Amino acid sequence: MARPSRQQFFQELLGGCLLPTAQQGLEQVWQLLVICLVCRLLWRLDLPSYMKHLSTVAGGFYALYLFFELHMVWVVLLSLLCYLILFLCRRSSSRGPFLSVTVLIYLLLGELHMMDTNTWHKMRGSQMVVAMKAISLAFDLDRGLVASVPSPVEFMGYIYFVGTVIFGPWISFGSYMEAAASRQLSRPWFLKALSSWTKSQLCLVASNCVAPYLFPYFVPVYGETLLRKRRKSRRRCEVAAGVRERSLLPLQQLLREPPQRGHQHAGGSRLHRGEGQPEVVGGDRVFVGCGFFFFKVTPPLPSATRDLTVARPLHVEFPRSTVEAVTSWNLPMSRWLNAYFFKGALKFGTFPAVLMTYMTSALLHGLSFHLGAVLLSLAFMTYVEHVLRRRLATILNACVLSRRCQADCAHQNKKAPWVYFINVAFGALAIFHLTYLGSVFDSSSEDVDGDEESIVSHTVQKWTELSWASHWLTFGCWVFYRRIL
Repeated sequence: MARPSRQQFFQELLGGCLLPTAQQGLEQVWQLLVICLVCRLLWRLDLPSYMKHLSTVAGGFYALYLFFELHMVWVVLLSLLCYLILFLCRRSSSRGPFLSVTVLIYLLLGELHMMDTNTWHKMRGSQMVVAMKAISLAFDLDRGLVASVPSPVEFMGYIYFVGTVIFGPWISFGSYMEAAASRQLSRPWFLKALSSWTKSQLCLVASNCVAPYLFPYFVPVYGETLLRKRRKSRRRCEVAAGVRERSLLPLQQLLREPPQRGHQHAGGSRLHRGEGQPEVVGGDRVFVGCGFFFFKVTPPLPSATRDLTVARPLHVEFPRSTVEAVTSWNLPMSRWLNAYFFKGALKFGTFPAVLMTYMTSALLHGLSFHLGAVLLSLAFMTYVEHVLRRRLATILNACVLSRRCQADCAHQNKKAPWVYFINVAFGALAIFHLTYLGSVFDSSSEDVDGDEESIVSHTVQKWTELSWASHWLTFGCWVFYRRIL
């Protein structure tokens, strides 16, 4: 069948995908934006501190009911359990580990026994945000960064902070308390909010319209025999690009409406309805357009800044390394995992610490085989690449580490052509890894998501079709690293 003309194609794309996607995006977020603005204005008034926290709790409760209705009770139960543990262990110095274990048990029991999996998955994002906030607070209490257990109203205000309770990101208790003091409304703040929302909408449109429709239109593949491999490769790139765009710039996450699964075809658009969270690395996505209205990053994170950078899309699309791609996918969660799990586990060795960190992330995201398989695969890939490039940097005395060197680093070879070549080669390898791992998250995976055996079979089948290429490449890099050690 003949393809439509370019003018017809773009007209249909505009009316059938771009406009419906943007419209539904606005319909999903406008109430949250209004709640955020109301809370912001209330916080500017000369109200008692407890009234500010209560207004935040009220806004958070309304947001939870708006998205989860009566199922929000499971999020509330988790928050009550966390505060009970903190109160009962207020004289202990091991609140962080104890609360971490308790929260993980609650999440696993909820998914396995308390209610059906699909209903539980609707609230997975909010459950994860609550868990991360409570665990970070417990560790900060152990370390003396927070002087004492907060009052119930302060704790609940932190947990149900309307800017983060639905889609995140995680913020520290210190950041929330600073937000309660609020700042004066300003023109730069408004422009930043508008800019963030616009970028997020563009990212959503790219996910729903560019990856599914422009890929096939501009890279047409015909025939069933000669070009089959090319068609499959293009499809994997399309899937990986769509998955990344769906989860990188956060406001579009609001369009992943929790109550249903599968694809929602509305006026020709494809709004990906998932589990309230993206299916791949990085886990929770965020409501930046609301969240940064209120807070800035404060200790225990070392780098304080006026607003919270959630993702670095270009570092994911064009990464220097797999390590950079993973950490840039969701910066707040990467910092949280690094501050509260990785650094504490380093006493057992670097690789055990890396493995423990990725396992923690997998458990927080729920019992999903394909997601767990991807995260554990990334644990090996990032570790092997890190140690290999560190060894090469030592042997070659060059800036070829997984992370960019500082301008005043001691390496002699900084800008030689072969240094650029090595870094570009590892960047290409990272893109290959991301495409390979992202291939398990195509549309067919959503059709079997309720059946764990089918998910296992689907994941194994996808990677078998690719001859387990990334895993073999990782093993080869490890062998090479051992040979030059």
